[in-house]
Amino acid sequence: MEISPKIDALQLMLTDLRTRNEPIRHKAAFKGCQPEFQSLVTRLIKQLEDELNTEKIINRDN
Repeated sequence: MEISPKIDALQLMLTDLRTRNEPIRHKAAFKGCQPEFQSLVTRLIKQLEDELNTEKIINRDN
C-alpha cells in the first residue's frame, strides 16, 4: 500500500504532539494555563487520529 503525503503529514504531526516539548510545557505552566494547554493537545490528537483513520480508509478503498 502506498502511503499518501497527507497520511505522512498526519503521522508526523501526531508524533510531534505526543512528544513532550518541555520548553513549551514549562511556558504553559509559568503562564498558569497548563490544564488548558493539555486539554487542547488531547483534543488535537483525537482530531488528527480521526482524520488519519479516515484518510487510511479512503486510501485503502482507492
